[in-house]
Formats: sequence, C-alpha cells, structure tokens
Amino acid sequence: MKTPDPSKLDRIVADARRAADTRSQGYRERALKIYPWICGRCARTFTHANLRELTVHHRDHNHDNNPSDGSNWELLCVYCHDNEHQRQAEAQAGTSMQTDRGPVATHSPFANLKGLLGKGD
Repeated sequence: MKTPDPSKLDRIVADARRAADTRSQGYRERALKIYPWICGRCARTFTHANLRELTVHHRDHNHDNNPSDGSNWELLCVYCHDNEHQRQAEAQAGTSMQTDRGPVATHSPFANLKGLLGKGD
C-alpha cells in the first residue's frame, strides 16, 4: 500500500482554503457595497467597529452562486446566520426544535382567571 505524501496533502488543503478565502472575500466585499449594513433578520445595524459580525448568507445555500447583482445574498449577523443554517439542517433531517424538547405543556394556569376575578363583584 502506497503511503500518501504529507506535503502533497498539505498543498491541496492550503490551495482549497486559499480558494475559499478568495471566493469569500470577493462576494463579501461586493455584498457590503450593495446592501446597507443591517442584519436582514433582526435589523441590527453595523459600523466599521463591528462589521466583522455581519456575514453574507447565500439564499440558495450554494456558495458558488454569486451573481453580480447580489440576488443570492443577504446580510445577516453571525447569530441570525447560525440560526438560519441550523433551521436548514433541521429541515433536511426532518426534525424540528419543538419535537426535540419533549411533550408540549397542556396546562393553562390562567384559564379560569376571568372567573376568579369576577367572583369579587
């Protein structure tokens, strides 16, 4: 059995990372020029001081689909971006956060509140 050349594997990984970084910087910079620096979900605004927390989300989840008009992008804060990808992963797995938590509460503690308040009349 042939032993893999570690330097070749290192080059492949380095090239892949470099290509991803280049691709990322290209569409990120373009998206930041096109769109206002506001999260598309929570409406948090960003300045140069915290711009690193604003990410570019690909609506179709294809990072290679980068049209020049930005129609596949939306700016999301890191928290909303993580939430979006979590929702996508759950949808693909066919689960939801609600079913993972167990049974839903059925007791309504204020169901008879109107009746209790009315007895004082």
